[in-house]
This record gives sequence, C-alpha cells and structure tokens, in this order.
Amino acid sequence: MIELSKDFQQRAKDILCVIFDVDGVLTDGKLFFDLKGKEYKSFHAQDGQGLKLLQQNGIEVAVISGRSSPIVDRRMKGLGIAHVYQGQENKTAAFNDLLNKLNLTPDQVTHVGDDLPDLALMSQARLAIAVQDANPSILPYCHAQTSRCGGQGAAREVCDTILAAQGKLDTAVQLFTDI
Repeated sequence: MIELSKDFQQRAKDILCVIFDVDGVLTDGKLFFDLKGKEYKSFHAQDGQGLKLLQQNGIEVAVISGRSSPIVDRRMKGLGIAHVYQGQENKTAAFNDLLNKLNLTPDQVTHVGDDLPDLALMSQARLAIAVQDANPSILPYCHAQTSRCGGQGAAREVCDTILAAQGKLDTAVQLFTDI
C-alpha cells in the first residue's frame, strides 16, 4: 500500500472520483496485435476488484485514455464504469467534461498515470499518483507512487490506499467476511 503520510491523507480525504489512464496503468502498457490487427490487452483481476470497491464506497471511477480500444469498453462495462473516455489526444477536455457531468472540482479528483500525456490531468487533480514503472519525467508532478507496476496490481493499491485514508477500507473488507 502507498504510505499514508499526512499529506496523502489530507489530499485523499475528500476524493470523490479517481481517474485512471489505461495503457501502463490498468494494463502493463504492452500492446499485442495479431496478423489481422486484432488487439489484445491484459487486465489484473485485483485491479478490477479495487475499482468496484471504490464504486461501492461512493467514489466515482473514470478512465481517460489517449488510445481507443473495444477491449477497454468491454472491460469497463463489465466493471460497471460509466465514465469512459477513449481516443483523447487532449485529455483536459475529457477531464473538464467529467467534472461537469459529476458536478465536481479538481480538488475532489485523483488521477493515476504513467507517462507524459497524463501530466495535464496530474497537475490539475488534488492527488496525482504514478505507478511504479512510470516514466521518471512525471514523478516530480506526483504526490505518491505505487509499489506495484501498471497492470500488476497498481490500481488496486491506489484504491485500497484511498479507501484507507478515508477510513473506509476496513468496512469494505468486512463486507466480504460477513457473507
């Protein structure tokens, strides 16, 4: 889990929406194509559970990605994530649209990224988090970095840490022991 420093706890306490990049954050960033051009991606099941935990605890989840992929649409639909922005060369436009739809301010948002296209959102969000294997150029703009790499549980680490900072993680876990 990300270290729960006072700064992190202060930034995370009022977060109402977590935005994730896809390639390099929800996936390991590798792009696989077969000879017919069909694309393949790998998502970590624990990340998906983390995204669902956020939603179950009143925190909106969104995806803003520079690339477009039907696989991402399918995965996000399966997780019940309604706010999916793909093919966003200008991620700021999607960010502003999301804030308007959810009636939020940047101070209520976390952005999780891994590379330079994420900087615009990271610099606006209250809490900016980089995955472990993020491009080093973005690290000075981040408030925290995961111990796990993108596509290998980093998103779950973010989810658990935000829930812990808001005092909601123990309750979320308890729901699974009461079954």
